[in-house]
Amino acid sequence: MSKKTNLDRILTLEVVRATEAAAIAAARMVGLGDEKAADQAAVDAMRSAFNILHMEGTVVIGEGERDEAPMLYIGEKVGTGEGPKIDIALDPLEGTTLTAKAGPGALAVLAIAESGNLLNSPDVYMDKIAVGGGLPDGVVDLDKTPEQNLKSLAKAKGCKVADLTACILDRPRHKDIIAAVRKAGARVRLISDGDVAGVIFTTDPATGVDIYMGVGGAPEGVLAAAALRCIGGQMQGRLVFRNDDEKGRAHRIGIEDLDRKYEMEEMASGDVIFAATGVTDGPLVKGVRNGPDGVTTESVVMRSRTGTIRWITARHRHGKV
Repeated sequence: MSKKTNLDRILTLEVVRATEAAAIAAARMVGLGDEKAADQAAVDAMRSAFNILHMEGTVVIGEGERDEAPMLYIGEKVGTGEGPKIDIALDPLEGTTLTAKAGPGALAVLAIAESGNLLNSPDVYMDKIAVGGGLPDGVVDLDKTPEQNLKSLAKAKGCKVADLTACILDRPRHKDIIAAVRKAGARVRLISDGDVAGVIFTTDPATGVDIYMGVGGAPEGVLAAAALRCIGGQMQGRLVFRNDDEKGRAHRIGIEDLDRKYEMEEMASGDVIFAATGVTDGPLVKGVRNGPDGVTTESVVMRSRTGTIRWITARHRHGKV
């Protein structure tokens, strides 16, 4: 029988209400071209949902530092202040540009774990590499070249490099990585935003994605690691600092080794719950749908202790959301 943890006191449905609330609020801004307003709507809704939960929650991955974000900043306390001590990583709207432009795959995302089990990272960049489950440990490594990683992955999967597809954010900074992957003979699937979903794609054969690589947000890196802890896979990350100010922010929260390579279990350990609700339709979940009687949401909720994955479709009556 699995060992119980403090997370047993927070029902899965209570956690997913926070992502549902954020998704519904953000969905009202789909296609309106205002990224900041969409993000703020999601932040406000998620914070309100958090503050009725029976927990002493601390945001360790949030909407920037306290002086940069009005709500859900790193270090903010949420919940009723009673109950278990919980660390929270969140992105109330992963895909602000996707939402503003009515693009596919925008999500409201969060992960929770017992206190001390999620990497407390500043809102900087992170170099990442990830693959799905069922592969030998150490099959890929951040310190290897794209060609080396692709050859290792192809050998582990019993296929040719030409059969592999790498998911990479479509950014100018990835020009060399993209070129190296294609030179090695593999395919590249470029995504405009949403690298949490991009990492999760590696776990689902239906997506055709075998490996994720490239530099994206550190908050999304921790969230992705939390998801992989629940559904299986491997991931490494290393923080990327663009200037002394970002390095100083890392030092202020206790990060001394700025070049450290983090394994998945160092970014998300212990009992972890991951939840995501669709804002717009995507490969992971459907987006928010408005009907005459209410709003319908689709969410996925995962837990590392039990290994369960649940898809939750909920209908929210008008006037109740």
